[in-house]
Amino acid sequence: MYKVSINGKKALKSEIKSQNGIISGQLNDKDIEASIIETNPGEYHLLLNHKSYNFNIVKADFAEKKLVLKVNGQKFNVDVKDKFDELLHNLGMDSVASKKVNDIKAPMPGMVLNILVGEGQAVKKGDSLLVLEAMKMENILKSPADGIIKKVVASKGTAVEKNQLLIQF
Repeated sequence: MYKVSINGKKALKSEIKSQNGIISGQLNDKDIEASIIETNPGEYHLLLNHKSYNFNIVKADFAEKKLVLKVNGQKFNVDVKDKFDELLHNLGMDSVASKKVNDIKAPMPGMVLNILVGEGQAVKKGDSLLVLEAMKMENILKSPADGIIKKVVASKGTAVEKNQLLIQF
């Protein structure tokens, strides 16, 4: 179960499965089926309830589970929470600042385009650390908390796998 909020308002509950470009599941307890195809690199076409939508992902922060989507020319800020996020929130343990940060790992396979920090550098929560190209999109990995960079493991121009260590705090 996922809880999705759009522009900080609409809270949608969804259970979605995706297979071969077909999305099926429930959205706010209503059955849905949609199809999605990539029309150009980073651009997509979605057919949902007999309505057509063109969209692209403007910005993706996978660590914070936030996206900025441009749908039919209009931008939307999308926040996604899963059951675990909801449980942590209900227990009052959802503050990223309260987490001890040791590592930054690749959220998906990709190519390291740029490293924006160096060893020994102090960073604040939200500071850009590294640019990772994945699925033909540039993703900026940001610091989840204040800290000091202990070691930069990744190298510019190298391919990385999902969960591969990139930076140590």
